[in-house]
Amino acid sequence: MLSVRSNCKMPLVMMCGFPASGKTRRAAELAEYLKTKTSGKVHVVEDHPDGTNREEIYSDSHKERESRGNLKSHVQRLLTKEDVVILDSMNYIKGFRYELYCVTKSCRTPHCVIYCITEEDTSKSWNTSRDEHLRYSDGLMAELIQRFECPSPNSRWDKPLFTVMQDKPLNLEDIGRALFEQKAAPPNQSTQSQPLASTNFLYQLDQSTQDVVSAILTAQKTSVPGDQLKVPDAKEPLNFIRPVTLAELQRHRRQFITYSKSHPVSDRNKIANLFVQYLNKTLNS
Repeated sequence: MLSVRSNCKMPLVMMCGFPASGKTRRAAELAEYLKTKTSGKVHVVEDHPDGTNREEIYSDSHKERESRGNLKSHVQRLLTKEDVVILDSMNYIKGFRYELYCVTKSCRTPHCVIYCITEEDTSKSWNTSRDEHLRYSDGLMAELIQRFECPSPNSRWDKPLFTVMQDKPLNLEDIGRALFEQKAAPPNQSTQSQPLASTNFLYQLDQSTQDVVSAILTAQKTSVPGDQLKVPDAKEPLNFIRPVTLAELQRHRRQFITYSKSHPVSDRNKIANLFVQYLNKTLNS
């Protein structure tokens, strides 16, 4: 029998998986179960309300970023001592899952990730059987699957992680115990030093630096050493001395993010330019 601690904030559940992987069905199943375990409400937050044009959002990085920001703000508003929040979304970017994890740490509430595992062909087949307004185009479907970043049980923001295969039942009791009986992760210095509203800064920091990395990887394919690479949203170009790998860029990106979290800038439009300046110093030293 689950014991719900009355002195804690209620938890956040992050659904995760390919498009058309059964997340909405699993979220509804979990919501019905959790309603029997709490006297509060169980909120299911959908990533695409009625009338949303998915093709338009996922074809434009800025619109997609804005959509994720709205989702996170919605989740923040719903996290209370009484209610449970289930985010029914792909949550396919690990940086976004990290941002949500930071929100739960700031709120001192537990969380978990439920990863709905499907074969690529299965998700594509399920997608084609959907109603037209819910269906992704074949091209977008393939792109989103390629961009998907699997949750890992070794990442603190993905723990506790529950995986469920397409033909297996959810382990509802274990999920309930993780949500209602585990202690919330204590806030660390990075989450305490900024107010809850400023988690948007961390989100922009993650997205802006990722956009810079993507732009550099694309630009260097058609460049030669000595060129100056233009980077979107950055006034300063990157001095292209030599080809750099994704692994190297991601390592420098993590270092820049760690520093920036403790030294946030007031003008978030400067993030991309500051990251380029940082790369010019580190890559060319």
